[in-house]
Amino acid sequence: MNQSESVVAVIGAGPAGIFAAKELAGQGVRVVLLNRDIKPGGLAEYGIFFDKYKMKDGLRKQFRQILSDPQIDYYGNITIGEEGDMSLTELRALGVDAVLVTVGAQGTKWLGTAGEELNGVYHAKDLVYHYNKLPPFSEWAYPIGRKVAIIGAGNVMMDIANWTIRHLKVDEVIAIVRRDPSAVKFTKKELQTVFNNLDIAALDKEIERTRPIMTSVGIDIAAAREFILSAEKRAEPPVSDTRLRFEFLSVTKSILGDSEGNVVGIELEDTTLKLRDDGSTSARTLGTTRTLAVDTVIFAVGDKVDDDFGLPIVWNEFAKNPNPSFPIGDISYEAYDPTTERPLDGIFLAGWAREASTGLVGAARKDGINGAQAVLAYLAACRGSAESETPTDRLCAIQNALKSTSGTVITKAEWQKLDELELRFAKAGNLPEFKHISNAEMLKLIRD
Repeated sequence: MNQSESVVAVIGAGPAGIFAAKELAGQGVRVVLLNRDIKPGGLAEYGIFFDKYKMKDGLRKQFRQILSDPQIDYYGNITIGEEGDMSLTELRALGVDAVLVTVGAQGTKWLGTAGEELNGVYHAKDLVYHYNKLPPFSEWAYPIGRKVAIIGAGNVMMDIANWTIRHLKVDEVIAIVRRDPSAVKFTKKELQTVFNNLDIAALDKEIERTRPIMTSVGIDIAAAREFILSAEKRAEPPVSDTRLRFEFLSVTKSILGDSEGNVVGIELEDTTLKLRDDGSTSARTLGTTRTLAVDTVIFAVGDKVDDDFGLPIVWNEFAKNPNPSFPIGDISYEAYDPTTERPLDGIFLAGWAREASTGLVGAARKDGINGAQAVLAYLAACRGSAESETPTDRLCAIQNALKSTSGTVITKAEWQKLDELELRFAKAGNLPEFKHISNAEMLKLIRD
């Protein structure tokens, strides 16, 4: 297939989707970039901590430049999925030569813990969307109490700790960690934002409590402690009296509530570590429990793909062809149906849609480019099966189909107008950025 005659739909305009679109357009492919949100950017816009203005501004400039390419048509405020404005099957029927899915991990992963339905229990993703002003999360209230338990040990947990400590200024934040201090996943840089709120005496007490277990499996306890304390050197000055501490080797057994359905505590179960044959360790529950008094519980335990998107799912991710025809670096980017044991022809995956919650913007960029290269290899292999309709005819059909959906689809020109106006508002108010907090406000501004 002549790539200049090819039309490829990229679903999802986060870093993976945008850089994939650039790669495809650079090879002469006409790209239709479809996005759930009005604005492009995905987690680069709505996932990076809100006060990292310099980083976000740099990414936005890159995205503006990429999307200015006339080979790329952008449509925002359109949801693709079984319960969305258009299904994946309907999109394929419009004559696109291939589909690259880069929608990220839009689902929320819960642990099935008793009490998850109580008032004051949240998933970190919803809160990240809330403080980053992603509609409709930006419009919803998320009451946070004074004693907050965050379940997890990664950078998202640290972002939530940053928000609750430096911006909400709660009384206490407790990080619940399944494993030992050597297994934390947050970076030193993320810890630096809240290090001066860390109760070091409590940290040392917790290390002593778990020392026998760590010693039994050969963990370098001093190195684990040193990593945490190394964040002190460039730690940000404290702005609250919030106490931050850890509960290591602990899992959440249940969340406790009062008669009105509000969180009043969390029941933890102790874990131990067992050596595997390969020298790694695994955490096992012991059956012993203890209770902490908290009034808010936040799960920062990773993400999963959307169950309603329309692709088969295996272990929280879209299924991938185990024997890909178009691998990139021995990695499969091809969607797959485990029931029929056949790849889904012309459908590819990249970014967190391929591997949920893996890497940051740089990793998403690389994976998006690789996914685009897999699509290009597929198009080259389909040389004799070009559509009889011209790319212009198919693009018109797609545009008409999008206009006929029940929602208000935003074109590239309309997004560019909104972007320009928000930049103007930020400059006029001497603000690092300006964001409308509702889709209704953005649509009104575009239409007016």
